[in-house]
Amino acid sequence: MAFTLDAQLLEILACPSPDHAPLRAGTDSDPAADALTCTSCGRIFPVRDGIPVLLLDEATEPDTSGASVSSA
Repeated sequence: MAFTLDAQLLEILACPSPDHAPLRAGTDSDPAADALTCTSCGRIFPVRDGIPVLLLDEATEPDTSGASVSSA
């Protein structure tokens, strides 16, 4: 089930990396995912129990290989 984040809160949240880019809900592959994606670096931050975890150590790096990953 996808989380719901207040639009005003999403407006002020930013990636904790030095460039501090805005975040958007979901991921490229799943717009309804319980995650926030940085609009600049592409890091994916998890949302656990409705709370965004904005720690660089918890983020998933974007797939830069260009290949899509599929699970069977």
